[in-house]
Amino acid sequence: MVSIFFLAVSDKKVSTSLRLGEKLVKKFIHLIILFFLFSFRIQHSVAQEATVVTPYRPSLSNPAQLPTAGQLELEMGSLRARGNGVVLDSTPILLKLAFNKDWGILAGGQVYTRDHDAKTFGDINITLKRAFLVSEKTAFGIELITKLPTASAPIGSGKADFLVNGIYSQDIGKVHMDANVTLALLGKHDLATSRVQTNLSAAFSLPLSGRFGLTAEPSAVVQQGVPTTAQLLGALTFSPSKTITFDAGIAKGLNNNSQNWSIFAGVVLPLARLWQ
Repeated sequence: MVSIFFLAVSDKKVSTSLRLGEKLVKKFIHLIILFFLFSFRIQHSVAQEATVVTPYRPSLSNPAQLPTAGQLELEMGSLRARGNGVVLDSTPILLKLAFNKDWGILAGGQVYTRDHDAKTFGDINITLKRAFLVSEKTAFGIELITKLPTASAPIGSGKADFLVNGIYSQDIGKVHMDANVTLALLGKHDLATSRVQTNLSAAFSLPLSGRFGLTAEPSAVVQQGVPTTAQLLGALTFSPSKTITFDAGIAKGLNNNSQNWSIFAGVVLPLARLWQ
């Protein structure tokens, strides 16, 4: 009788988990569909004025190159991450505008962030970017970033951070590489930990036949007094035209200190041509 009871409870837990999983998958699919519909509507309205887009997602690494001067570009997506028993949902967004081929600004962050205990508007990053174009295959870049503490606790730190990101972009045959080294001066940190955090990442992208492409990226976060985290990201991109790119992928933590996994999807498209 006891065995039957435990089997019934176990079956109930499995059934509940399956139903929850189905709901999560359905919500994610619905969100992706909305992205497609919204993106095509905007893209169609500005397609005649826009030139090629310059995607910064889906990787953590940014390219050294700026978007087309005068073209306001939008990047948005959906992200679900899981680690240490906590599931975090967020909606990243980024606006990009280049004044010319050398200077530009970026503004973005998490429009919405949610875990089991909290829902909040995410932190906002404001970036001034300088590109150094050596040739068609080689470029360097530097980004000066200020993180505005707009996210409430416990998701946000409540303090401003200041970051400097150095970028090296290089074409190696058909493969394009973007290597980033970011030094962050944290506004909030424990006394036993360093105030400086170092983010390391290198994204490798390869165009496939047709309009598809692949991206792979190892990355790590290093801070004295805090266990190092690392992950490996893989993504598939699809560009139905030169003015819009979709992406979807997954990232997996490489050690016990990292998140277990994350899944994401997003789009890059032009919003408006502000000047020629």
